[in-house]
Amino acid sequence: MSRSIGARLARVFVSTCIVALTVPVFLVGCDGETGYGDGETVRIGAVLSLSGSLAGLGEPARRAIEVEVDRINADGGVNGRMVEVLYEDDASDEARSVAAASRLIDQEGVVAIIGGSGTGQSMAMRQEIEPGAVPQVALAGGSIVTDQFSPWVFQTPWPNRVVVPFTLENLQAAGIERLAIIAESGGYGKDGSDVTKDFVDEFGIEIVAEEQFNRGDTDMTPQLTKVRAEAPDAVLMWAAGAEAATILKNNAAIGGAAPLRFFGAPGNARLEFVEGAGDAAEGFMFAAGHILVPETYGVDTEAYEVATSFIDRYTERWGAGPDIFAGHAYDAIHIIVEAARRSPADFTPGDLRDEIEATSGLVSVGGTFTFSPTDHNGMTADDLTMYVIENGAWAPVEEVR
Repeated sequence: MSRSIGARLARVFVSTCIVALTVPVFLVGCDGETGYGDGETVRIGAVLSLSGSLAGLGEPARRAIEVEVDRINADGGVNGRMVEVLYEDDASDEARSVAAASRLIDQEGVVAIIGGSGTGQSMAMRQEIEPGAVPQVALAGGSIVTDQFSPWVFQTPWPNRVVVPFTLENLQAAGIERLAIIAESGGYGKDGSDVTKDFVDEFGIEIVAEEQFNRGDTDMTPQLTKVRAEAPDAVLMWAAGAEAATILKNNAAIGGAAPLRFFGAPGNARLEFVEGAGDAAEGFMFAAGHILVPETYGVDTEAYEVATSFIDRYTERWGAGPDIFAGHAYDAIHIIVEAARRSPADFTPGDLRDEIEATSGLVSVGGTFTFSPTDHNGMTADDLTMYVIENGAWAPVEEVR
């Protein structure tokens, strides 16, 4: 999309000609063109799950954004303009994410929105993003976020269409032939389950059981009992929320001579999950990005330097290292800021959208980002590593056995 087209799209939410708003502001000229206002700040919205089931995703993201915005502003901001981020808590609820996006666009005049934390929230916000003509950089890993293409929506995590073949390849190498799935009924879980079913035949794997749960469920024993009855070689869990730890603890409580072998996905790459599941998480394997063990980037690479520098800043600020969800937020804020730096001084959200889409070779925490008019994610399996939880911590796996 050209800058002129992006600018025309940006006009759709302007219905009146006004002179000025309070600082930080956008000025709206009589031609209806939105701009920077007095140029004092670049105002960005962040719709995150800071409470509810997905708080373990949203809180690390908020912390990462705060750390990076402080550094960006200390280095002169965006061409001399300071960056301001306005946070909204959607409480892990889709309807609240929509209301938050509406407020940020209509009342706060943000030039871009980061979020949501979950796939369901990210998709729901689209009903405000598209008519509001403001770019969104989602932090959710569902393939649908960018496969259901919108010119206004970008994504920083590795989508399930990349994660699933990588995971199934490892399962195949380990001799897994009979697979069970347990997944959240909506959002990330449904997307992961659907994509898995699309790919299993390519790896000679049969799905012998499929069970679902709802967000907020506190007992998965019935689902696990049904899964065990089918005697799978392994269970693939699609759960990004607090319920993931419950599944493993319930499984451990059932016991038995042949305990289930569990695999997961990037949604499980968080301290909340490891700590919540405790001993029940031992041996759990999942695919995620290199940030969990930075040496997997390659110690002589630019990516390693970028990631370890961020890890040091984050750890100094918060007393503990970042997880992948902090990394997704790092990627999002830098994608937006770098695009803003390339934009004209009076850029509109449409101009910013065009420059985000023009991002090429941006070395970041999740991978190296190159977008195009048809690809608003750009991640590959090279950006992933397989991990196992051992002694309450994750470690990279050279080969799944």
